[in-house]
Amino acid sequence: MNNKPNKFPAEVRERAICLVQECRANYASLWAACESIAPKMGCSVSTLHGWVQRVEVDAGLRPGLTTDERERLKQLEREVKELRRANDILKAASAFFAQAELDRRIKS
Repeated sequence: MNNKPNKFPAEVRERAICLVQECRANYASLWAACESIAPKMGCSVSTLHGWVQRVEVDAGLRPGLTTDERERLKQLEREVKELRRANDILKAASAFFAQAELDRRIKS
């Protein structure tokens, strides 16, 4: 879940990506195509380049984690963090009660 608000509406992103994909063959590189289209769409070259790369990864045309895989990874990382915190709490509680039991036996 990305908390950062999108500056550009989805329609603008989709149109910019389509334009790059349509004219890409006319340029030496993806970056050059993005340099041509980005000013017309009102975004930076690096932003447009990232959008195109993300679409290519999601389509399986470029190696990398898809958007769904990235979201799942973030979710799992949050879950691991939460479980580690719970384990730390349980370890501390276990040590506390073990020490209390030892103290009780010594005093008896």
